[in-house]
Amino acid sequence: MRAPIHDLHVANLLTYGSLAAALAAVAAGLGSGAAAAAGGWLALAALLDTFDGRFARCFHRSPRQRRVGRELDSLVDVCAFGVAPVAAAAAAAPPSGGPAAAIWWASAFAYLGAVVTRLGFYNVEADDSRFVGLPSPAAALIWSTYLLWPAPSWPWLAPALFLACGLAMVAPLAIPRPRAPGLAAFALWAVALASWHLR
Repeated sequence: MRAPIHDLHVANLLTYGSLAAALAAVAAGLGSGAAAAAGGWLALAALLDTFDGRFARCFHRSPRQRRVGRELDSLVDVCAFGVAPVAAAAAAAPPSGGPAAAIWWASAFAYLGAVVTRLGFYNVEADDSRFVGLPSPAAALIWSTYLLWPAPSWPWLAPALFLACGLAMVAPLAIPRPRAPGLAAFALWAVALASWHLR
């Protein structure tokens, strides 16, 4: 009988590493005064996600193992670039009570809904030559940049970012897959944020 454990494969090591970084971001956000560290872990999760596909292609995999790897990537992305940024943002500047809190959490839900919708779209889209909508790791780096400031002064900034990033992720924006210079710039952005936050 086949069991989930049979689908464990070393090719998915960076994907699981991204999941571990997401959990570390949530744990850091829950810690006292550790919202900045959460931003570093988000950046690390984005960096690992950037290269997990290339890493996986270094290994021989069956068609089933490739399908499982693709599904794992999207499931981890929901945790790393959906749930973890919301937890980190809530830790950095907890929403106040009343209508403001309701707006904050409604915008967070809209963001999470956009992440899930985009990743579901990605899983069934046949054209891998380009991105449609803002990639979720890029949204995570936006949140990591937001967390450079320990306590943002504008209570409306987080809800505005939730809505802007969510809309950008589901919008019909055709974004070519980055070539070497663009990929290097994205990786350097992630490395710089992780180094700054986790120093």
